[in-house]
Amino acid sequence: MTETLTSHRTGTPAPPALGGLGLFTVLLAAALPLIDFFIVNVALPSIGHDLAASESVLELVVAGYGLAYAVLLVLGGRLGDLFGRRRLFLGGMAAFGLTSLACGLAPTAWTLVAARVAQGAASAAMLPQVLATIQSATAGPRRAKAMGLYGATAGLSMVAGQILGGVLVAADIAGTGWRSVFLVNVPVVVVGLILAARAVPETRAQRPEPVDGPGTVLLAATLLALLAPLTEGRSAGWPLWTWLSLAAFPFLAWTFYAVERRADRRGRTPLVPPSLFELTSLRRGLVLIVPFACGFSGFMFVIAMALQRGAGLGPVRAGLALVPLAVTFFFASIAGPRLVGRYGTRVVTAGSLLQGIGLVLMILAARHSWPHLDFVTLLPGGAVAGIGQALQLPVIFRIVMSEVPSARAGVGSGVMLTTQQSSLALGVATLGTLFLSLVPGMGMRDALVATLLVQLAGVALTGLLSLRLPRTIG
Repeated sequence: MTETLTSHRTGTPAPPALGGLGLFTVLLAAALPLIDFFIVNVALPSIGHDLAASESVLELVVAGYGLAYAVLLVLGGRLGDLFGRRRLFLGGMAAFGLTSLACGLAPTAWTLVAARVAQGAASAAMLPQVLATIQSATAGPRRAKAMGLYGATAGLSMVAGQILGGVLVAADIAGTGWRSVFLVNVPVVVVGLILAARAVPETRAQRPEPVDGPGTVLLAATLLALLAPLTEGRSAGWPLWTWLSLAAFPFLAWTFYAVERRADRRGRTPLVPPSLFELTSLRRGLVLIVPFACGFSGFMFVIAMALQRGAGLGPVRAGLALVPLAVTFFFASIAGPRLVGRYGTRVVTAGSLLQGIGLVLMILAARHSWPHLDFVTLLPGGAVAGIGQALQLPVIFRIVMSEVPSARAGVGSGVMLTTQQSSLALGVATLGTLFLSLVPGMGMRDALVATLLVQLAGVALTGLLSLRLPRTIG
């Protein structure tokens, strides 16, 4: 009310407000792309059998979505700033529903790959608008609470995707089998569109900046040069193109930075303004996202493989083994904002310590209980790790966006989400490849232990980097 009166007296329009229903709607949309990144993991064996797809084609079902999603996120954020975030949100959500339907009805493996690429592009149009809308249509304690809920939603979605995928495949609803993991999105999108039309306010940059064509092409080429060989290399046998692509990555990254810096100096509008990285909170938060997201996605992939192929659990029991992690993540996420208000960013350091303890408990369970890993044996480690992860992810998101001005909320969220998504894909590629490469020589148990030890090193790195954060969040 005070804000409205002040705006009236000064003659400036009141900023749009994001109410409770609107926040629920954008968080629902934020969950969909992340769930879809993980939900397909447990459905791959059924997809391969039903569509007679080779392992390399199945890799493309996962990688095609992830690559399109990561490559187009910054562009999606910029388009929201330019044309209106609500408009892009509605269009992206509608496209996500249609492409999910196309995935669920795909008659062949290659049709499914094409639909997954389109689904990733739709996600890239929709998701940046969530954070940009929160940043532009909330303030003060409401923004802190909304950002905390966004982080909690993101973390839970990554765990829930794998659990939900196992349940849907096993349930075989109306004989749909694996197709239900995509078709389930359609009614959710319909509800989301109805709610969004009523409750999500329109926001945009006051002085919209045009799209940077050269920067967009160079960023896409840079990310593809890194992620495409890492995601496809193992199944393809590491052909020459993978090594050439990885060799080209640093040159493309340098070229992208040079072009963006030159555009900034000449008064043009780069896709990713280098000046954005002058924000200390954004720069340090992005550095924290990389090891955290790599470890998170790598762990989810490796534990699913170990439980199903090594411990002999079906998709439902393998998913249920992760329930303790999801439950403690949820409740710790609720307590997170109060803890941050009292202890500041030290909560991130404490979270990394707890996550490390949880991983150690899981390593001990794998060594002493193999192959009888299940809900009970993984409960202590999963529960502690879930608390630790919940004390990190939502807070890191708040740190990244804390100093980003509302006018650049779209590009800021796009940069953060691109870093997160690229790191998720990188985690599956690196830790997944390490695990699968170790299995023939070491066996499933020791390969799992070795991979978790590598992840433990990443958790330690996150904890050390968090010590450089400012104590309070703006």
